[in-house]
Amino acid sequence: MTASLSVYDGSNRPRPAGPLAGKTALITGGDDRGIGGAIAERLARDGADIELASLAEPQRLLKRLRRIGATANWSLCDVTVPEQVDAAIAAAVERHGALDCVVNNAGIEFVGPLAEMSEVEASRQLDVNLGGTVRVTRTALPFLNDGSAIINISSALALAGCPGFSIYSAAKAGMIGLTQSLAWELAPRRIRVVGVAPGIVHTPMLYRHAENATKEHLAQIEACHPLCIGSPHDVAASVAFLASPDARWITGITMPIGWTGSLPLPVAQFASERSTDAAPQPASPNSVETTRRAA
Repeated sequence: MTASLSVYDGSNRPRPAGPLAGKTALITGGDDRGIGGAIAERLARDGADIELASLAEPQRLLKRLRRIGATANWSLCDVTVPEQVDAAIAAAVERHGALDCVVNNAGIEFVGPLAEMSEVEASRQLDVNLGGTVRVTRTALPFLNDGSAIINISSALALAGCPGFSIYSAAKAGMIGLTQSLAWELAPRRIRVVGVAPGIVHTPMLYRHAENATKEHLAQIEACHPLCIGSPHDVAASVAFLASPDARWITGITMPIGWTGSLPLPVAQFASERSTDAAPQPASPNSVETTRRAA
């Protein structure tokens, strides 16, 4: 089976102008909906040529990209299969000569207690989320232009715990460790390695979980996000900035977006106690007399 199943050069439409004009971005896990698709569309609007590498051809996404005049191609790629990773990157390099941005977006999750998780479910999460990131990055390294950017899509769950996400959190935390160390390795080539760690985003994955959620559960999810639940385009905007020349001095960090760490202290109680302690006390007769003598 050929790795490249959809090719289009966008030659009958004007090229988008923007900060990424003339650059080529490879995005794993891009689909018609979700974060990968939003990233592809935003980078295309900023002028980049787009190479999508995923399990299924995102036909609607490809149409949207081509309508805005972007060069957009798709390659079959399971990031856990080295041969498919090699073929997808080789096809992209054959078309463009080199890569300027790699977005490691492909990911999966299985939710449940660790004690109840199967070996297949645990291993698959580690192999797709972390192993796939390593595999794609390592394969792409020889073909990255100096000054390129590698952007890893991690998760808030890599930095904050949540029951049921132990393996997913571990894999996404591994992506952050990779980001930090690889940034030093690639700095001599001026290749930046950065990441984003989104909170909950409106994606098909969220809707699947929300089907069995009560209003109270949804309210709890909302309460974890000071600026409400985000959209895929919010994540895409952060990725676009990190891929752009404006982020040329940023490397080795993973940026939390849509959430912030918190410690759920009983602040209202503390405030009430402070208010009581700070209330003015009536002066005793002795203190009034002392004040008069001092005057």
